Amino acid sequence: MTTPDSLVQVANEVRVCVACPLHRTRKNAVPGEGPADAPIMLIGEGPGFHEDQQGRPFVGASGQFLTQLLASAGFKREEVFIANVVKCRPPENRDPLPEETQACGAYLERQIALINPKVIVTLGRHSMAKYFPGEKISAIHGKARKIGGKLIVPMFHPAAALHQPALRQTVEEDFRKLKDIIAQASHQPDTKPIPPKNADDAPEQLSLF
Repeated sequence: MTTPDSLVQVANEVRVCVACPLHRTRKNAVPGEGPADAPIMLIGEGPGFHEDQQGRPFVGASGQFLTQLLASAGFKREEVFIANVVKCRPPENRDPLPEETQACGAYLERQIALINPKVIVTLGRHSMAKYFPGEKISAIHGKARKIGGKLIVPMFHPAAALHQPALRQTVEEDFRKLKDIIAQASHQPDTKPIPPKNADDAPEQLSLF
């Protein structure tokens, strides 16, 4: 008899994963955290130093800012699910390599399927590329699009606003839109997410904002 999949099962597999070279330099894998029925799922790029130390996502300075951003949208961190494109820290916080994101891809897909969130927020260009290949975050940030029955919202990574203060107001404004986006999503029928396979799978642009 096949054991039903679960977020706990995914997390246990991630913690012992050796599918790519990142496992050689990690202290802790970072599966992600949050409730199984979270209405929002946030997908970052990869763990940093503090995340690798603690085995939890977004616990450094960008994580503190993310908690503030969520509060501005009326959400507590404990109400959302937070994950990353790659589950282990790339050395020196470099960008994830294609083979690394591919190795972690199945874990992320299982998490999305199990949570079945109303809204998926991508944080940064690497997680954005999962749904919007070839597009620029500067052009589409904060604009909800419907893909496979889900509302996907590309946003700048919180760390970008910390490194570039000129972006802070933009990031804060984008997050404040989440209330309206969630309200819109609540009127959508529940469907399992179907991520685009290639750039030809054009997402539907919503006229929310």
